[in-house]
Amino acid sequence: MKRYIIMASLLVLAGCNSGGDKAAQNGGKLDSEMAKFSYAIGLDVGRSLSHIDEKLDMAAFNKGVNNAMDGADPELTAEQIAEVKKTVFKRTQQKAIEKRNKATLENKALGGKFLQENASAEGVKTTESGLQYKVLSAGKGPKPTINDVVKVNYEGTLLDGTVFDSSYKRGQPVTFPLASVIKGWQEGLQLMPVGSKYRLFIPSKLAYGETGAGNVIGPNSVLTFDVELLEIEAAKDEKK
Repeated sequence: MKRYIIMASLLVLAGCNSGGDKAAQNGGKLDSEMAKFSYAIGLDVGRSLSHIDEKLDMAAFNKGVNNAMDGADPELTAEQIAEVKKTVFKRTQQKAIEKRNKATLENKALGGKFLQENASAEGVKTTESGLQYKVLSAGKGPKPTINDVVKVNYEGTLLDGTVFDSSYKRGQPVTFPLASVIKGWQEGLQLMPVGSKYRLFIPSKLAYGETGAGNVIGPNSVLTFDVELLEIEAAKDEKK
């Protein structure tokens, strides 16, 4: 969290150095290059601060910025500054840990319930590993092996329906070595003839586990993918 506060402070200082007084006199209207630049810097600051799970006293924050800009002596000693940062960062980190632990347990329970109920849904098949899949449309081409490079279109969603990734939305299929992706994809795509479209229900252990991925896929998340296998390229060992 420390780096976000430092980043935000630097960005605010940069904005003030670039004509903050004029921006204030202008009432925040975005009618000049500098006003637009200042607004952009403000967005950067806000986004940086949004990562801090603490409600900042913005009057005090601005006071600190102004003190630094004016070259005035800080109203807190270096020891006081270090101590309060240490206290707040520690509290913030503890909150993050507690939040993650709660999500880990909740996602595990939710995912387990979903997979148990989904196993008996019409058209859903479950493999020995726990992967579940449903054939949306069956192709007649060959099936890839783990050594192949495949070309696919796909869309991935969380159990609440949140779309976290989609080649369809990007308007371009993706090509990758099958061995380079999560285990659920490795297994699922090897079941698919070229030209097929499957829906994969991937248990957390075959996806990103307790680690999760990025800010969207939480720990122990069951993932659903609609995957369309378009093409198999040359196997790795056949490439020169």
